[in-house]
Amino acid sequence: MPRPAHPRVVALRALGLGDLCTAVPALRALRRGHPQHEIVLAAPAWLGPLAAEAGVRTVDVSGLERPLPVELCDPEVAVNLHGRGPESIRRLLELRPRHLVTFRHAGVDATGDGPPWRTGEHEVERWCRLLVHHGIDADPGDLHLETPRAEPRVPGAVVVHPGAAAAGRRWPVERFAAVVRHLVAHGERVVITGSPAERALGRAIVGRVGCAGGRVIDLSGATDLAQLCALVAHARALISNDTGVAHLASAYRTPSVVLFGPTSPSTWGPPASGRHRVVWRGRVGDPHAAELDPGLDAITVGEVVDAIDAVLAG
Repeated sequence: MPRPAHPRVVALRALGLGDLCTAVPALRALRRGHPQHEIVLAAPAWLGPLAAEAGVRTVDVSGLERPLPVELCDPEVAVNLHGRGPESIRRLLELRPRHLVTFRHAGVDATGDGPPWRTGEHEVERWCRLLVHHGIDADPGDLHLETPRAEPRVPGAVVVHPGAAAAGRRWPVERFAAVVRHLVAHGERVVITGSPAERALGRAIVGRVGCAGGRVIDLSGATDLAQLCALVAHARALISNDTGVAHLASAYRTPSVVLFGPTSPSTWGPPASGRHRVVWRGRVGDPHAAELDPGLDAITVGEVVDAIDAVLAG
């Protein structure tokens, strides 16, 4: 197969929303570092609009179970922003790139010139360090996105996102309901968000709080990515578990309160500023656990109320 007419860089990050947001500085660095190249991101297609803000085109890839699409073959450079390997590395090697940018892995000889993986490194800084090691200037602070032009369905609300991919990272819904009651009592409008699979969480909160005269609006399962981005970008604040939507708040400079349990905010947390608050009891565990993490369970309603009051006052 002939090489593409235009030189191409293929980056792999076939993961979720938060994963894409934390890779934005690295993707922008690739765009700047290869101005004559087409930059293609192998990632889920639904994330394409956000990837475009980093100057890259998306080819639909979810997970590593199958070889990457043949249209990605023979790139000038293949960049592993997915993980430490070896599966992700071997998927990229199958493309026959001229140059491979990845972390070193003892089981793959082709990675010998890569930097070592550092456990506990912040996700944003990790991928920037990888590129810097390979001679591409990257700024971890370059993670902000332009405010969406689309009008949100409910502007100026406090967005509450009670879901997360794993049960271990979901703070109990009755405690979210208690926080929502507090917000409504202090005159805030609240919008509840979530994926279609998380509709039950939104219904459970409304069942405990009610609609409060239209001040609580359940949009869980009822927003696409563009609508979710507009809601978060134009929100008064966001309250969420450690999940992808928290990274949208960082990207749009929306004040946030993020609840951490099994994962340290030093690896996945928002930028350190008064605009964002993290609530964490200092424990770590399994972020993919099917049971509520004990550290997350230890967080009280009072702690979250204090954090959101401080963020809103600021």
